[in-house]
Amino acid sequence: MSEESRIGVVALGGNAISSPDEPDTIANQFRHSRSALQGVTELLHRGYRLAVSHGNGPQVGNALLRVELSNSRAPELPLGVIVADTEGGMGYMIEQCLQNVFLRKGYGKIEVVTLVTQVLVDPKDPALANPTKFIGQFYSEDEAKQKAAESGWTVKPNGSRGWRRVVGSPMPLEILNRNVIRSLVHAGTVVIAAGGGGIPVYREGDGWLEGVDAVIDKDRASAVLARDIDAHDLFILTAAPFVSLNYGTPEQIDLRTLKASDARRYLDEGHFPDGSMGPKIEAAIKFLREGGQRVLICDLERFVESLDGQSGTWIIPD
Repeated sequence: MSEESRIGVVALGGNAISSPDEPDTIANQFRHSRSALQGVTELLHRGYRLAVSHGNGPQVGNALLRVELSNSRAPELPLGVIVADTEGGMGYMIEQCLQNVFLRKGYGKIEVVTLVTQVLVDPKDPALANPTKFIGQFYSEDEAKQKAAESGWTVKPNGSRGWRRVVGSPMPLEILNRNVIRSLVHAGTVVIAAGGGGIPVYREGDGWLEGVDAVIDKDRASAVLARDIDAHDLFILTAAPFVSLNYGTPEQIDLRTLKASDARRYLDEGHFPDGSMGPKIEAAIKFLREGGQRVLICDLERFVESLDGQSGTWIIPD
């Protein structure tokens, strides 16, 4: 297929919109969104048709804090509804920023739409019985255990900053809204979908859908989204300029090109921790083994130059 008709999914990291180094205000989120989306415009200029996904970790944390602060004064929101709320709110910001960037670049005829996305998971996924995904605020050990007793949370220590709530993170199986997303993207509309990994749901025996109090990894969901809309390329934007071996040590090796089988081997050898690069590598391998052609993992700020091979790591099939 020609470059002019390539389909891509751009997965924005959570810190693309909320920087950990400054107050997490809406004004700052809009500013970061405008900066983060310059690369999307470049892909459109190169002939791509796109879906955009995004992380929502900081936003979910803020939403959970609001729920805690309003306890006994407003109804408690389940985690699935909070994910849906952040999908809508963040999607609005990304959508408007893209519309403004397109206007400035002369792409005013390109439509942008946000789609709150349900993602199918297995209700018997072992990850639901062994919660490991940290969400929300940090607490002292005593505070965390009190929260667990009062609210039925599972809590665990999270590094030196304290204790946090943990929830299950099941594997995404299917994007339930895939047909409409695929139709829109292939017709030239930029679709913002699977924000925060999407809303985890499962099917009852009669087809009835129910939500799951869990969160889905955004990169894994982005790989499933890319597969389900017949994308050729997946772009995973993060804070690292390369995928690296022996990261953070004197023996660090930055990789510019990586075959899927080598990525699997390095993952098994422990080079890519589960809390950072691991899910991104897993997502890349899954996408390529299910028909994808290329994956680029790169620094958000160096996205455009990474498209030209000056930075970033391209992962390709064997």
